[in-house]
Amino acid sequence: MTVTTQAPTDQGLTTLVLDAAIAAAKVILDVYARPIAAVSKADGSPVTEADAAAEAIILDYLKKTGIPVLGEESVAAGIIPTLGERYFVVDPLDGTKEFIKRNGEFTVNIALVEDGVPVLGVVLAPVTGETFIGDASGAWFCNTLSGAASDKTAIAVASAERLRIVASRSHGHAALAGLCETLDVEADVSVGSSLKFCLLARGDAQLYPRFTPTCEWDTAAGQAVLEAAGGAVVTLDGERMRYGKHDLAFLNPYFVAASSLELARRAAAEMVRLLD
Repeated sequence: MTVTTQAPTDQGLTTLVLDAAIAAAKVILDVYARPIAAVSKADGSPVTEADAAAEAIILDYLKKTGIPVLGEESVAAGIIPTLGERYFVVDPLDGTKEFIKRNGEFTVNIALVEDGVPVLGVVLAPVTGETFIGDASGAWFCNTLSGAASDKTAIAVASAERLRIVASRSHGHAALAGLCETLDVEADVSVGSSLKFCLLARGDAQLYPRFTPTCEWDTAAGQAVLEAAGGAVVTLDGERMRYGKHDLAFLNPYFVAASSLELARRAAAEMVRLLD
């Protein structure tokens, strides 16, 4: 697919990113409707036809901006552009394990990072059409299953007397039980991919601790959505998680996403104790 319209202004970037995610979701669903074949990348993680096809679509949409793109599949192929202080981060199919399991809990993630901070993010779940958007205007939810965005609804984090925690179906950790006990967690809402960030952004949960490895493309869009909704993402030193890693793996440190900075820092301190 070739996109030939003029480069967008900053105000048009959110629309462009949303359009790219919708187009990628269509390609992903086309593959999802057929028997899924997966192979292993060098790091042992699975990859399917849908990953590469979706990234190609997204890159075609974003190229008109002239902004560098850090894409998961491009990095796997050894294609890493000079990023600078402003770049897109793309995970064309976040939750490939969930895609292979056919549980619907996978997403298209596109983010814009400026000066180490994700300032725009779109997280789209192709199977349901649930779409979460975060930018300077706030955080929003809409549905894109029809191929176009429905009316947008503003979303925001919510506090709770007893916490609901979001854990990963595919990346659990033994320390999670200790954290839940210490923080008096009421329920564990298990979900795959970047939907974890989005459940916090919509007020459905309050805490997402990550004890296992992630890369920039796994988290940037979700962090943008959550922070736009009033939440926080901090590393174990209590500082905001930042982007622009100076290594070829683009690995994030362990982190905590939460409905407030206070809760994030409290949980981060507890994680340090549990992991010591």
